[in-house]
Amino acid sequence: MKYSIDKQDHYAIMTLEEENLNSILAPDLKSELVIFKNEGLTNLVISLAKVKYIDSSGLSAILTGNRLWKENGSFILTEINHASVKKLIEISRLESILTIIPTIEESLDYVLMDEIEKELNDSTEEE
Repeated sequence: MKYSIDKQDHYAIMTLEEENLNSILAPDLKSELVIFKNEGLTNLVISLAKVKYIDSSGLSAILTGNRLWKENGSFILTEINHASVKKLIEISRLESILTIIPTIEESLDYVLMDEIEKELNDSTEEE
């Protein structure tokens, strides 16, 4: 599976360099997501800009990532540019479960705001 990763202090941006996220690539994506989580990445943004097709295995890999980051951090899908990918997510009713943000810039804003909110909540609980 081809992808690029840009790791920063508070987030990482993973850009899938594949047109199809299917049963052939989904196990590799799941493995990479587990590795990233185990490395301590607290927020992951995945760009699907180049992905034109996702099957149920691909959705399962994405849901695995969502589950890994659910308790601690943000897992965001961004740049869903192809209608077939949008339609599958809508048909599967996953837009209410997944965090989907139109652009990378907006995704990074979301991550930073989420971090600030968590810090404020933590400091409020300590008082």
